[in-house]
Amino acid sequence: MDPVRNPYAPGAGQRPPELAGRGKQLDAFDIVLERIARGRPERSVMLTGLRGVGKTVLLNQLRSAAVSRGWGTGKIEARPDQELRRPLSSALHTAARAIAKTHHNQERIDDFLGILKAFALRASADKGMRERWQPGIDVPAVTGRADSGDIEIDLVELLMEAAALAQDVGAGIAVFIDEMQDLGPADISAICGACHELSQDTAPLIVVGAGLPHLPAVLSASKSYSERLFGYHRIDRLDRAAADRALIAPAEREDVKFSDEALTALYRKADGYPYFVQAYGKATWDQAPGSPITAEDVEVAAPTAEEELAVGFFGSRYERATPAEREYMRAMADLAGDDGPVATSAVAAELGRKPASLSPARDGLIKKGLIYSAERGTIGFTVPHFGRYLRSVAT
Repeated sequence: MDPVRNPYAPGAGQRPPELAGRGKQLDAFDIVLERIARGRPERSVMLTGLRGVGKTVLLNQLRSAAVSRGWGTGKIEARPDQELRRPLSSALHTAARAIAKTHHNQERIDDFLGILKAFALRASADKGMRERWQPGIDVPAVTGRADSGDIEIDLVELLMEAAALAQDVGAGIAVFIDEMQDLGPADISAICGACHELSQDTAPLIVVGAGLPHLPAVLSASKSYSERLFGYHRIDRLDRAAADRALIAPAEREDVKFSDEALTALYRKADGYPYFVQAYGKATWDQAPGSPITAEDVEVAAPTAEEELAVGFFGSRYERATPAEREYMRAMADLAGDDGPVATSAVAAELGRKPASLSPARDGLIKKGLIYSAERGTIGFTVPHFGRYLRSVAT
């Protein structure tokens, strides 16, 4: 069929043509926004799951929901080599500009932007660097608020000021943080502390984070009350009905149908993971001669999808690992069976090594986002079917 009309979109963070199976999370977020609008206390929100399940897509959809209600929003992607101050300052600057459209007190807006600028300029301990780097805020920095240099104190003060600005116009502010597990310990602690203060004050500002399955453990290690501080949503694979919907709805808009056998074959191949659904859907569309798409079309197209996944989804990650890290992952793959978490002691036994000697490889893989600590003493792949991929390639 015509590849130009192909509706499927297997891209990183790219919204699929049909966002199927996420109604529960979208409805829950609408309730959060409505409760905050009515001055009722609410918790910030955390989305967790493996790579390829659509966390970033859902995060963007939640942001759109906030924007549609007139909220100020900003989004950042955390990186392990970057402190929170600068990207958060940019995100809040974006949110403040949205609030300013309906806020008629320019002096009040300028005062907040001055506080935000002072917060941002504390990002570098080097005075010369602070003087050279500017956050793009065209007002003088205001001293005495959110500029102590202690990120936990400063973040509480800054977010309370931002919430007050939104409250002036009967709106709210939502800060969206992708890859949240990559924030440093001090920044995680500061966010937990700030969200605690905001919830106690029923302030109209929330943080919406997305991260790998161990994000709750990262938050809990920082603040013992974090499990009560956030509303957690585990984002998992799609069930059969949702996966079928993700394929059928876009095709119907192009007057194309799938046979029931084709849908069964596609679900078996993709295993319900949204990224895989899009990848197999796209390859099958391109290979199919016409409508309806059949199970035979799926089988013909499957090697094309698998080759693309092997290079772009699995292979690119595998190539980032050192030889020692690859050896560790291959041992995990041999033990994992269905790709589930395995005990670190079992990996050591598989390699005939002492667990302590493998710590550098394990820690390196965690920092690269290739594995995560599922629970104490166990580790798992962050990418679904990664163990299967490793078992299929030559060592």
